[in-house]
Amino acid sequence: QVQVVESGGGLVQPGGSLRLSCAASGNIFRIDDMGWYRQAPGNQRELVASITSGGSTVYANSVKRRFTISRDNAKNTVYLQVNSLKPEETAVYYCSARETFGRYWGKGTLVTVSS
Repeated sequence: QVQVVESGGGLVQPGGSLRLSCAASGNIFRIDDMGWYRQAPGNQRELVASITSGGSTVYANSVKRRFTISRDNAKNTVYLQVNSLKPEETAVYYCSARETFGRYWGKGTLVTVSS
């Protein structure tokens, strides 16, 4: 089994920044893609950004040039630097790790953007 744990969420003012972290651990053969998703109240979960083991990245159009995803393969950890946050980006941010034998999700970390 693989465990995925997010951290770094919290309350931030509009225009503020946070750094989210996500670590995968457990019975890992190899982690391929890792990604961040978010789900706001009443909305579907959406992809924010993803990164392959080789470092190729994909971003949602709405976060390009404001969010940066990075990864430490040796630690099976992925980071999301989020800048210039907007109130409408208040959501639970989930991390996902695609391991050789399955995809695993964390429980999420809440990001609240409010003054």
